[in-house]
Amino acid sequence: MKYKGKEFECGTVKVGERGQIVIPKSIREDLNINSGDNLIVLGNKEEGIRIIVANSLEELAQIVLNDKKK
Repeated sequence: MKYKGKEFECGTVKVGERGQIVIPKSIREDLNINSGDNLIVLGNKEEGIRIIVANSLEELAQIVLNDKKK
């Protein structure tokens, strides 16, 4: 699937009775998401839900902090 020139994988998930979802295997493999990894879940009524792999956010923070030191 392409959106605004970027490629995305998509799939459907069913929400369990306690709010849990299962991320499709192809997406977990593509994004290297493994059991025990931390994900950040953001959401609002206008734009819906976004899930961010916490490791990638931590790596970005390190890049920004290291760049400010220069």
